[in-house]
Amino acid sequence: MWHLCGIYPALSFYPVSTASVRKKAVPPALKAYLVAYNVLSALGWTYVLLLTLIHLFNLDGKSDVLYSPNSTTATSLLSRLFSSSKAPQSRLPAFLQPIYQRTSTTFARLGPQTAFVQSFALLEVVHALTGWVKSPIATTAIQVSSRLFLVWGIAEQFPEVRSNPLYTSMVLAWAMTEVIRYSFYACNLLGSNPYPLLYLRYTTFFILYPLGASSEAFLTYATLPSSSPLPGWQSWLKGMWKPTDYGRALLFAIWWPGLYVMYTYMIAQRRKVLGTGPKTLKTN
Repeated sequence: MWHLCGIYPALSFYPVSTASVRKKAVPPALKAYLVAYNVLSALGWTYVLLLTLIHLFNLDGKSDVLYSPNSTTATSLLSRLFSSSKAPQSRLPAFLQPIYQRTSTTFARLGPQTAFVQSFALLEVVHALTGWVKSPIATTAIQVSSRLFLVWGIAEQFPEVRSNPLYTSMVLAWAMTEVIRYSFYACNLLGSNPYPLLYLRYTTFFILYPLGASSEAFLTYATLPSSSPLPGWQSWLKGMWKPTDYGRALLFAIWWPGLYVMYTYMIAQRRKVLGTGPKTLKTN
C-alpha cells in the first residue's frame, strides 16, 4: 500500500532527536554534506514553487502564450467526475478562470524542472543505505520510487495527464511541503528547532496531504482505459486492459484506505510533537 508506506514522502515523519545527536555526534564532513543537501533541496523546491505561482498568475507575461498539445483532454478526468457537460472552468468565478486555464500548461512550463528536482531524492535512499540518516531503508526506497513513478511513470508516459489541472495541484502540494520539510531538517542538523517551522512541519499536512495524495491518485486514475476493466467483447473493441492498467487501477483502489491510515497517524504524531505549546522534539 503505497500511501501507507508514504507515497507522499514529504509528510512522513522521521524527526531527528537532539538527544540522539548528543549521544552520537555526526562527523563534521557528513554534517556539512547533509546540511548542504537539505538546503539545496529546499532551494530547488522553492524554485519549483515560485515558478508554479509565476505561471499560474502570469507574473512574467509568458504563461498565456504557452500551448498545450493536450489541452482538449485537460479536463477529461474532471469530466468523469461531473455529470454536467458544462466545462469545469465555467463553474468558477471570472477571476479564477484564467488561472484554471493555465493549469493545462503547467507541465509545459515546469515539468522537466519538477522531474529534475524530484529525481535528486534518490540520494535519500543512499543516505539510508549508508546509515547517514536514521530512516528505514525499505520505506525510504518506496517513498522515493513512488514520487518518481508519478513524474517519470505517469506524467512522462501519459500525455493526457500533462494538461490535467490535478498535475498543478500535485506539484503545488509537493513544493510547499518540501520547502518546509527540507528547511526543517537543515535547521535540525544545525541544532535549531524554530517553533514556527516546527509548527508548519506538523500542521500543513492537514491541507497539503489530502491535496497532494488525491491529485496523485486521480492522475493515476486518468491513465486508465475508458473501457470496462472486465474482459469481454467491449474491452476487445475499445482496447483491452493491459496488466499495467490493472496494476494502476489497484494502486488507485488502495490509495484511499492508505490515505486514511496515514492521515490519522500524522494527527497522532502532531499531538505527540507539538502538544499544547512550543517544545523540542522528543525521541520516538
